[in-house]
Amino acid sequence: MIPDALKNFDSLPDSANVRQAVVQGLFGCSAATVWRMVKRGTLPAPRKITPHISAWNVAELRKSLSTYEL
Repeated sequence: MIPDALKNFDSLPDSANVRQAVVQGLFGCSAATVWRMVKRGTLPAPRKITPHISAWNVAELRKSLSTYEL
């Protein structure tokens, strides 16, 4: 199932935050690859929303997408 935030990513405000499933969909990769990309600086680190929930800022993801190379 495709998350609504992924379907509507272009209409989200820059201040919005999205969860890992959306990041995986945007970059077409697995969860492990998302974390490898964070570790090497290709993706920004997520923000802690609660002790058990992390999310990525939409504006930061848009910047990463604009420079992302397959």
